[in-house]
Amino acid sequence: MNASYSPQENFNRFYGTVFPQIYKFLLRITRDPMVAEELCQETFIKYLERKDPFPREEEARFWLFRVAKNLALNHVKRMGREQNAYGRNLHEPVIPEESGEDAYLKKESIRQVMEALNKLPKNLREVLVLKEYGDLNYREIASILFISEANVKVRVYRARERLARYFKELEGTDVP
Repeated sequence: MNASYSPQENFNRFYGTVFPQIYKFLLRITRDPMVAEELCQETFIKYLERKDPFPREEEARFWLFRVAKNLALNHVKRMGREQNAYGRNLHEPVIPEESGEDAYLKKESIRQVMEALNKLPKNLREVLVLKEYGDLNYREIASILFISEANVKVRVYRARERLARYFKELEGTDVP
């Protein structure tokens, strides 16, 4: 963190920069704005409760993404168990959208992308979500997932390749 700022100013600046990135990342995993915000806050609470400060801001950011990922995956697992226990389906939140054909096309596109993402194996989906929705570079993703940067590049390439193949196959079918 910057020595010319007070600890509170450093944290406020860091929070203002990293919170939107983590929120966007969590939203892609949970698909629920309220849950994403809750998990984001929980992530930062864990950060504030840490006894050992990070020597570099970049390390703190990576750590936060790892914590956020684990919290989100735990949340998704918990929701899955609740779904099975109560025998009900989870529904995406109803978000007011523009009316007419544009709204339908946008909603359908989002549904198709989410469906395609969910068909990817976890290791490919994870890197693609971090890359595209977390706005992270390959080095940052490698650090978060504890894999090599080359492995991240390969996984992102394979994920994009599978998505392209999925959408190409989708074009060949009649969509209602």
